Amino acid sequence: MTSILENRPAFAAEVDKVAEVAGYLWQKGWAERNGGNITVNITEHVDDAMKALPAISEPVAIGLTLPNLNGCWFYCKGTNKRMRDLARRPMENGSIIRITDDCAHYEIVADDPVKPTSELPSHLAVHNYLIGKGSPYKASLHTHPIELVAMSHNPEFLKKDVLTNLLWSMIPETKAFCPRGLGIVPYMLPSSNELAEATIRAIDDDYDVVMWEKHGVFAVGDDIIEAFDMVDTLTKSAIIYMYARAMGFIPDGMSQAQMQEISKVFNLPK
Repeated sequence: MTSILENRPAFAAEVDKVAEVAGYLWQKGWAERNGGNITVNITEHVDDAMKALPAISEPVAIGLTLPNLNGCWFYCKGTNKRMRDLARRPMENGSIIRITDDCAHYEIVADDPVKPTSELPSHLAVHNYLIGKGSPYKASLHTHPIELVAMSHNPEFLKKDVLTNLLWSMIPETKAFCPRGLGIVPYMLPSSNELAEATIRAIDDDYDVVMWEKHGVFAVGDDIIEAFDMVDTLTKSAIIYMYARAMGFIPDGMSQAQMQEISKVFNLPK
């Protein structure tokens, strides 16, 4: 069977990025079993021939009406699929869907009838928000970085921007590459609409990466590589902090003046 990726190099490149990131997530221990999710808006890569493809599933209710997604297509990790398998065989462990005209259902389209992640409604709700905001972001990532999740068990770190400033202060690159810091969402039931709404509120506060207390992080970016890089950078800072504490001292971190200097030199938003 001919793959939908054939003769579509730009689309194939996006799927390759997803496979690459899925491999990183598994290697880092951030994707136990079927943990974590990736959803990418691929609408710009859909040509007329793709638009004419028949659905290979009945319309499935999203559970939400998302008017900004009319005509949109997404590549998503499949439900109960493992990141380690997505890395090796992205088309067998991922799902290509299009949103129907009523903006309340999706259909699966080629190559295999892989059902998308159970967290699809929350991911799509974020994408609906991003489009409505005029954001260029096309990718969303949910993963379980060990060190960041561990830090979310400390109530002190859940206060607004406490963890942001701590992580920024550990190494200059964190401030430079994650200039909007880390938003915080208190614990909520995974996959719930309430969690999606709280995540959108945090992104609306101008965060690109959001910490879900005792669960994981949710990041958005221009592509999935950028979303991963921000989480990776924040986690590096968390590891530096933990190594210092393990050596028996509390790291001083960069001063506020030093971080302001970084912001000025790199023309950062905060």
